[in-house]
Amino acid sequence: MTGKDGAERAGIMIPVPQYPLYSATLTEFNAYPIPYYLDEDNKWGLNVSELKRAIGEAKGKCKPRAICIINPGNPTGQVLSRKNIEDVIKFAHEEKLMLLSDEVYQHNVYAEGSEFFSVKKVLVEMGAPYCNMELASFMSASKGYMGECGFRGGYAEIVNLLPDVKAILLKSISAKLCPPILGQVVMDTIVNPPQPGEPSYEKFEEEKKNVLSLLKKKATLVTELFNSIEGIQCNEVMGAMYAFPRLFLPEKLVAAAKAKGQTPDFFYCYELLETTGLCVVPGSGFGEKEGTYHFRITILPPLEEMRAVLENFKQFHLDIMKKYQ
Repeated sequence: MTGKDGAERAGIMIPVPQYPLYSATLTEFNAYPIPYYLDEDNKWGLNVSELKRAIGEAKGKCKPRAICIINPGNPTGQVLSRKNIEDVIKFAHEEKLMLLSDEVYQHNVYAEGSEFFSVKKVLVEMGAPYCNMELASFMSASKGYMGECGFRGGYAEIVNLLPDVKAILLKSISAKLCPPILGQVVMDTIVNPPQPGEPSYEKFEEEKKNVLSLLKKKATLVTELFNSIEGIQCNEVMGAMYAFPRLFLPEKLVAAAKAKGQTPDFFYCYELLETTGLCVVPGSGFGEKEGTYHFRITILPPLEEMRAVLENFKQFHLDIMKKYQ
């Protein structure tokens, strides 16, 4: 859309790389995506200067209404510091933006010295005027250590909405059907986990600790292995369930991909699938800076299976780099 109508569209700031359903949802509702780039050279950090650049370029094309942050990151696996979150809150307040906080991997934090901070907690502790800002926080059973992408269910906690807006929201969601029964059961455990003294508490804590400790080992494994291979650079997997390594591809491979009408990272990932059976997602599916190439890989398989998979990957990578040098 152009002209006045286009300028009236709601603009939503979304991180790049981003979870693709955000851009898809904006398309469905005819909203305007305002991409802001995460800083790969700074552990996929979130820079306010980049937020200001993005919103400055979008003004006149839309009406900026909200900013979405994903913490821990998907697909990038970073965990935002409290200072980072405070800076985003101040920026959103200055620009009169609603905060949309995707926190579905909040229990999956592995890096030493990293800690998850909910936006709502920081918002409240910052006090007035920030504690009165509009905020929607998202949590899910289908992500994190509990569901591991298998169970479907979730919730949004929404605070400080204007009454008229809240009424429209409630009317909208009341028309939706409920999720599968198992997803609802798991959500009940997430919002009300076993407490000390209850029969299942010790078993619950033991299993939770075991799942998260294994994920931490796999996060370390993939980070170290990718960084040991020439032509790949991977930031530390600080949280969530993914690594998003950068590929430094030979020009000959880039040219071969373009000759097929494919992005270089798609070409690489397709060759990986055909050669090894390993399925990863091209970085272009999440958005990435022009001229950079990535892919996303999960850390969900069993530890020993991950070791074997990564050894197969390493051999493939060395072979394809040699082929196109």
